[in-house]
Amino acid sequence: MKPIFFRSTLAVAALAAAAALPACKDYLDVKPDSLYTNEQTFSSVGSATSAVIGAYDMLSGDTGYGTRLSMYYPYDTDEMQGAPGAFDGRSRSISRYTAEPSNPEVTNPFNNLYQGVERANICIQSIPKMALYTTGSSADTAALHRLYGEVLTLRAQYYFELIRNWGDVPTPLVPTYTPVLAGGELTQPNTDRIATYDRLIADLLVAEKLVPWRSAAGTANERITKGAVKALRARLALYRGGYSLHGTLMTRPTDYLASYAIARQECLDLMNKRSEHTLNPSFRELFKSINELRPESSNEIIFQVAMGGSSISGDSKLGYYSGPLLTNSSIYGSTQAQIRPLPTYFYAFDSTDVRRDITLTTYNIDATNTQKGVNLAALTDGKFRRDWRVPTLNGTGNYLGYNWPLIRFADVLLMFAETENEINGPTPAALAALREVRQRGFGGSTTLGQIPTPADKAAMFNAIANERFLEFGGEGIRKYDLLRWNLLGTKITEARANLTLLMNGLAPYAFVPANMYYRVTGGQVVWARSFYRPSPATTPAGTTAVTWRTAVTASSIANVASEYAPGKGKELLPYPQGTVDTNKNAGFKQNEGY
Repeated sequence: MKPIFFRSTLAVAALAAAAALPACKDYLDVKPDSLYTNEQTFSSVGSATSAVIGAYDMLSGDTGYGTRLSMYYPYDTDEMQGAPGAFDGRSRSISRYTAEPSNPEVTNPFNNLYQGVERANICIQSIPKMALYTTGSSADTAALHRLYGEVLTLRAQYYFELIRNWGDVPTPLVPTYTPVLAGGELTQPNTDRIATYDRLIADLLVAEKLVPWRSAAGTANERITKGAVKALRARLALYRGGYSLHGTLMTRPTDYLASYAIARQECLDLMNKRSEHTLNPSFRELFKSINELRPESSNEIIFQVAMGGSSISGDSKLGYYSGPLLTNSSIYGSTQAQIRPLPTYFYAFDSTDVRRDITLTTYNIDATNTQKGVNLAALTDGKFRRDWRVPTLNGTGNYLGYNWPLIRFADVLLMFAETENEINGPTPAALAALREVRQRGFGGSTTLGQIPTPADKAAMFNAIANERFLEFGGEGIRKYDLLRWNLLGTKITEARANLTLLMNGLAPYAFVPANMYYRVTGGQVVWARSFYRPSPATTPAGTTAVTWRTAVTASSIANVASEYAPGKGKELLPYPQGTVDTNKNAGFKQNEGY
């Protein structure tokens, strides 16, 4: 939900956006016409704050992390699929790796991200020129330095999203209305992503010196603090050192270990400030807090995108587009339930891993407000659920005010483990960070959550990669992890093969029951038998049967990332056709394969 920081200045922010910040969604059609001069917009701490809120604003809404970046772009993988069905020229085409330059779900988020860049660039250029930035009171200069650090971070986040989805992108670092000779040209060439990463990582080093820690900030995690800058800098460095698509080949920079060293140090800094951020002991509490629109006690969520207002531009469809299927419930309303975990993902979890039943749901809710068990092919993601929302919002509303957790402390621990292992091997420090996340997944049990000491670096990497697989289900991370590890094709092929074994009841899935049985007690599903034992010879008394293993079919397997194949350039999205048509710079070209 939008915090006081956003709500209290929303009207002023709207004026700032209308006056100095471009409102047009087209990356190549930004107009600088203004009702207010730049000097008026940046005349006080309050007006500068409003402008920075305008820069934050492009994170939320349908074309930001409210729907597209969070629930369209991260799929299909070996974890979850996007909306069921064949490609459709919109969201399903992105999930099935057959997006086209004319697809509006490619165009609109692309333009939205560049609008975020433009708003950030205006603030980055203007705030340091304010007299108060250097000669104001100590409170004013501190506030303006903080705002400057925030917009440096916002610009880095917008460009990061552009790079990991489109590769080498034009990177204007000043407002587009700035004269061409000063770098403000709209039609710029594709900029080498490594050079862009290097600039953004350097910017974030500046930003982390300007913004306060959470405890000194006096704000919730919906506003950037030092912990968020450090965590995001670690993430950018890790991606800078990872594989990415160049032409039709996945390659990584030869100096990748230097990037890993930056990520390792930033994570270590955060791990040494547990009073600021740490792991929430309860995985359930962590996600219930999002659904109940309240803070979580351990500040594990280091930065989350603020949503609210029930609008296409400022809210999210988390819990409506995702989560279990609800049909005309008088208590909860309805949902679309478009994110579907692969059946093999359900069985990637140990039966005692508490994360499974938070990450995945095995029920829907009908018009009588009663849960019904679903078959194995109809499971949904579960971290964002309409039926967990407090206060309940029934009826036909699509926007539930759920924030999007952009980065949390579990990621910091696992990034540290990964970089430590890559640089120094499977050290006790790397293993301790991995085990901390693992044991939380088993309710804190050091026995159930135990990980044997890996024999070598490769074994340690596999353990870390698997833990990220289980920890971040439905959080839009898996696809991009697989890309930076150059494992997307391998894991999609492996998933299809495992699904076929599951469908046929072959090892390692020979134990999976053909059917499952449930009862409804107090309006909730209670499964009558274990998910890890074959079906009984006769139906248990008083239960309802659903197909389980037999719900997996050859056609459903074929639909997983159906158009993906290595070497075709589908690891990146195409540039929007309007951008290609308009940007006549000789150094700008469409991505390979489109």
